[in-house]
Amino acid sequence: MPDAAALAVLSQDLLATGGVLATRHEHGKARLDVEPAAVVDTLAALKAQGFRSLMSVHGLDYYPEEPRLGVQYELLDMTARDRITVATRVTIADPHVPSVTPAWPTAEHQEREIFDMFGVIFDGHPDLRRILMPDDYEGHPQRRDFPIGGEPVLFTHNEKDVPGWIE
Repeated sequence: MPDAAALAVLSQDLLATGGVLATRHEHGKARLDVEPAAVVDTLAALKAQGFRSLMSVHGLDYYPEEPRLGVQYELLDMTARDRITVATRVTIADPHVPSVTPAWPTAEHQEREIFDMFGVIFDGHPDLRRILMPDDYEGHPQRRDFPIGGEPVLFTHNEKDVPGWIE
């Protein structure tokens, strides 16, 4: 992980161009917080500085905070063995983030999963559709305000107690 001084040097050019809201170095992890519109340019700049592997893309829900939905990109510089996180947040009213799939093909399914589970829309994604839930499913199950519940499971001991049981 880049230490705090290395993170400052690494992000110096990015801070000057705008779009980077903050740099953080907490618990041994380096992180850049960026505007959604700056995600693609920030990742491209970090790729040019040696972070050539996009290891994962994560969706997050910061309920009840606003902006509520977050997307984190974990990058790896394999020669220096450094990791850095690039994070952005969007509101539920405008959950748009540019897709990084054209530059990072490994992000395709991960962006689809975040779209499916959290409702973040990745503009420019080549095939943005549900990947885990049925196409007609309503809602986004990983959001913290998603109703918890389910269908009763039919067992032989409760078959007559379950609504809809047909004799």
